[in-house]
Amino acid sequence: MADETQAPSEQPKRGLSRYVLALLPLAVFAVIAGTAAKMLYDQDVNGKDISTIPSALIGTRAPSLALPPLDGSDRPALTDAAIKGKLTLVNVFASWCVPCRQEHPILMQLANDQRLNVVAINYKDKTDNALRFLGELGNPFAAIGVDPKGQAAIDWGVYGIPESYLVAADGTIVYKRVGPFDDLSLKEGLFPAIEKALGGAKTGS
Repeated sequence: MADETQAPSEQPKRGLSRYVLALLPLAVFAVIAGTAAKMLYDQDVNGKDISTIPSALIGTRAPSLALPPLDGSDRPALTDAAIKGKLTLVNVFASWCVPCRQEHPILMQLANDQRLNVVAINYKDKTDNALRFLGELGNPFAAIGVDPKGQAAIDWGVYGIPESYLVAADGTIVYKRVGPFDDLSLKEGLFPAIEKALGGAKTGS
């Protein structure tokens, strides 16, 4: 009789154990995914680590540019001629990229910097959307090349957008920024790189 009275209570426990075991792999996956997502978030916000991912291209010649223009824009195509002999910031953007929208006012300001030639690679975007984006926020780019399949982005080693490369007048990549520019990244990253590229790095006094 003792066995008969215990059996009904044992069965729910076994069923619960099977249920827990079945969910265990999902729970482990969720923890791993959550940790990875947090790491990416931490790296992508407020100019943390992801913004300074080293590029194998830094110190080497920039990949050749021969991208068609953005139809409907008054800017020329992005070719080697558009950056030759100029200190150039090559910005990779798309209308669907929320951080690109956040960064755009800074690019508008940089376009007024007489030391700098600001150009763009429009990444996997639709023409109408890109034109609407620039029409709404302004167009800081001296030249725009469209990259509908992302091939140019692969050549440049793009991790994600927005992404920017500072190319010296001799065609050498001297600085890279992954993620949107902010005041800190300008002060500690881009501006010192511009000064160094122009041979005017200041020791400060």
